[in-house]
Amino acid sequence: QAHDGHALIRLAGERRRVLAPFHNRRWDGDFLTVQGLIESGRLGEIKLFESHFDRFRPTPQRRWRENAEPGSGILYDLGPHLIDQALALFGKPTALSARVLKTRPGAEAVDYFHLQLHYPNTEVILHSDPFGAGPNPRFRVRGSRGSYLKTGLDSQEARLRAGVRPDSDDWAAETPEQYGVLYHGEGQESIPTVTGGYQRLFENLADAIRHGAPLAVQPGEALGSIELIELALRVQATGRTLPVAP
Repeated sequence: QAHDGHALIRLAGERRRVLAPFHNRRWDGDFLTVQGLIESGRLGEIKLFESHFDRFRPTPQRRWRENAEPGSGILYDLGPHLIDQALALFGKPTALSARVLKTRPGAEAVDYFHLQLHYPNTEVILHSDPFGAGPNPRFRVRGSRGSYLKTGLDSQEARLRAGVRPDSDDWAAETPEQYGVLYHGEGQESIPTVTGGYQRLFENLADAIRHGAPLAVQPGEALGSIELIELALRVQATGRTLPVAP
């Protein structure tokens, strides 16, 4: 909960300890690609940003993430990553709409969320559900100069599970078949995915501990994600779009 996060930040300051959020997905290759396209202006002014993390898991499993326990459910599992990426790109929204549900028969924990972050000139949709059989969009970004579509999930987690070691700069590189597509007035073009690397998080953490380097993701940024999760649960309970505290 947010008040626990505040307490941890205070305690880390008092004890002069490094408190580092585990936001490894700041180093997803597809996110880095989207970030670069937005910062370069190739998409123009962003009007709609969609970020999906859908999987095909139609049957609940017996594990802590899916049990009726504090902090369980997909909103607390994947939600922080999608929210953190959105906040890194666009900052804090002005208001939030949300649907947070248990959609599978026998589900004890939330397995579906659809969050809409409202900005003055941009709408951001963050979505996850367990019925995503087949190819799924990961990012769909529409701007005044063009649109970008990326399907499939960043492959780093799958490669690590398969025993691939992150000991080279290109261990997480995608193949051309995995690249996203940029659509614009002159046609379309394949956009090579920036090579990600979760090892960067740990390199940054080591530098922070050993040399006092600033953390790439500050604890307060993670706290902002938790606050939006709690607000999303209130939105679901009240059925109303709610403002986000400045």
